[in-house]
Amino acid sequence: MSSEPPSTSSAPLKPRSNYNNWISAIGAVIAVGALFSFALLTWMDLTGSNKNPYLGIFTYLVAPGFLIAGLAMILFGGWAQRRWLEKHGETMPDKWRLNFHDPAQRRRLVLFGAAGVGFLLLSAFGSYQTYHYAESTQFCGQVCHQAMNPEFQTYQRGAHARVDCVQCHVGSGAAAFIKAKLNGTRQLYGYILDNYNRPIDTPVHNLRPARETCEKCHWPEKFHGNIDMSFDHYLSDKKNTAVSIRMLMHVNSGRPGSPLAGIHWHVSPDSTVEYYAADADRQDIVWMRVTNKKDGSARIYRNEEFKGEPPAGAIREMDCIDCHNRPAHVFPTANEAVERAMALGEIPTKFPNVKRVAVQAMLQKDIKNDVEAPTKIADFLRNKFKDDADLPALIAGVQKTFAATIYVDRKADWRVYPNNIGHKDWPGCFRCHDDKHKTASGESVKASDCTSCHSIIAQGKTAELATISPTGLEFKHPGGEYDEELKCADCHNGGIQGK
Repeated sequence: MSSEPPSTSSAPLKPRSNYNNWISAIGAVIAVGALFSFALLTWMDLTGSNKNPYLGIFTYLVAPGFLIAGLAMILFGGWAQRRWLEKHGETMPDKWRLNFHDPAQRRRLVLFGAAGVGFLLLSAFGSYQTYHYAESTQFCGQVCHQAMNPEFQTYQRGAHARVDCVQCHVGSGAAAFIKAKLNGTRQLYGYILDNYNRPIDTPVHNLRPARETCEKCHWPEKFHGNIDMSFDHYLSDKKNTAVSIRMLMHVNSGRPGSPLAGIHWHVSPDSTVEYYAADADRQDIVWMRVTNKKDGSARIYRNEEFKGEPPAGAIREMDCIDCHNRPAHVFPTANEAVERAMALGEIPTKFPNVKRVAVQAMLQKDIKNDVEAPTKIADFLRNKFKDDADLPALIAGVQKTFAATIYVDRKADWRVYPNNIGHKDWPGCFRCHDDKHKTASGESVKASDCTSCHSIIAQGKTAELATISPTGLEFKHPGGEYDEELKCADCHNGGIQGK
């Protein structure tokens, strides 16, 4: 007489450990994968010569976060297993237990083990690819920050178009990344809720100091000599007369290796220039202090309206960004953009007063959004210039110029983003150099000492540019005489110019 062994399929099984369950096993795989990713990223962080600003967050925040989540699942699985045994251990089979004697579970465990190995490999590959993608310009400009499309478009045609966004906006190191991403979280909520500011606020007050970003490439010892620059313009007359000014910019009028002079004297290691601006845009500078680091002496300048002392926390030490405040996101004025398109042949110069008319077409007050702009521009130009074979080219050129200059939906253009380099269309240099900031003894910051910053070596029309003056020329206003009491930006506001 044979007897069958007692079946164990329905008998309650007492686990060897409360952590012997599928939930804890899944948590263990996640924890091991996170630990593997953490080890890989830490090795990359310690051995990489080119520090990736995004590497810190994935190494010290994301990977540990998954590790903590995996450990939490292990603990939760043990707690859930204990609770289940207390309530059903004597009456129901333990379905969550890892039972290696059960053939069905063995098959599941083999599949689970293979999936776990695949997860480890994908964790390593995914960690590496994710942080590389997260630092890309595509991620910053298109995926993550669609709200900043104007900034992305201006970045693409700027002088720093091959410098990744994170190099300036984040910088290297985990601490800088955490600070930037905490601020980015606030911006993300604003984007999701569609309540972010239009236009995007500037300046970026939490941007890292220029010495930690700009001077990675533009170090002070490199600043010497003159830079030859030419500025090409068209007059707002019927003939669209072309005029140019060629000048030497005195970046540093001293010798290489000597103390900085000329324009870059403002960031000389021998002196400190500080200022206080009465507005958030740093355009209304009412107080300045220049300190000689060698002897500790200081000169304080105030304009006539400011009588008191600035708040200590609001005093800013001048650095590159205070003049080069649009290093990667330059919004050209309508006037400048049209002149550039004329020089490139995108806007035909055969039409009389075409510069003025093109700017007028771009600045129509009834253009309320980006979608309707091309139609309104075309209608305006057809009304000004009747049938002409080159009219379609003119319309296309002005529409293209508008799309790259004015972003109606985002309320973003040169009128809200001043460029402090120079002083033609914005106050720029004249925020301080205006003869109105004076010390207690009456010493002023001069506005008329033009040759300290630049020397005009040629100016005028084509024939006049053939002769270069090595000693410098006196500036001649292309449009005729002007009131010397006015600043350039009082008339040149980037919009419709007179003759």
